Amino acid sequence: MTDCFQNQKIGVLVKTTLVDYPGNMASALFLKGCNLRCPYCYNVELVASGTSSDGIPFLQDAVSFCDVIAHLKKRKNVLRGFVISGGEALLYPHLAELVKEARNLGYKIKIDTNGTLPEKLEEILLSPELCPDFVALDIKTRPSYYGSLSGKNTDTETAAKLEQNLLKSIRLVASLPPEKREFRTVLVPGLIDNGVVKEIAELLPADASWNFANFVNKSCLEPEFEKIQPFAPSQIEEILENAKKIIPGAVLR
Repeated sequence: MTDCFQNQKIGVLVKTTLVDYPGNMASALFLKGCNLRCPYCYNVELVASGTSSDGIPFLQDAVSFCDVIAHLKKRKNVLRGFVISGGEALLYPHLAELVKEARNLGYKIKIDTNGTLPEKLEEILLSPELCPDFVALDIKTRPSYYGSLSGKNTDTETAAKLEQNLLKSIRLVASLPPEKREFRTVLVPGLIDNGVVKEIAELLPADASWNFANFVNKSCLEPEFEKIQPFAPSQIEEILENAKKIIPGAVLR
């Protein structure tokens, strides 16, 4: 590793978390950079590619690769898991080095992904060195809507490719043992309703762990989404009940 690589600012580190890796006390690294522009996203700085050319501010309080490894070394007798999230984790060019370093320290590895990069996902799943111990796949809406999440002026071909990529990623994650995977969906009005939930549910394995989170209308990438009211508790209950008809493991977190 060169000094440049070691010291490059790559994301934000949550030093200790009890919620990001099921059943494990962990550290979670949220890498900067994402290939989607979900309008409700609240990790605005993480979406940036490292420049402010798209109007997104520079990432503040970022850590380097070296910072992350130093923390993992220091806490290896306390923590069990290491979560690599984003942004989009699979975009990070030194993901392999990061996984290997953490695994050599004895950490269990969890990777969060948005499902739009199935080739990269398949590559790490097939690698004995890189295959994570747990994968979380975000499913943001029905696959045919993903073109609307990739930014303005998305062409038909790109939208169709995103749809196919998501479907392939769902199949890849579904092929993992149940204890090594989960699916996640944020309940954003306009992107999620009972019909969308039913469509997504029919794509998942029956034994899926499917975790819902309610939408928070604060600090959104697209300010107009801050005007959208989250679902009421009764609406969430209805959505969850409908999801459970197909996926019994659906829960609200």
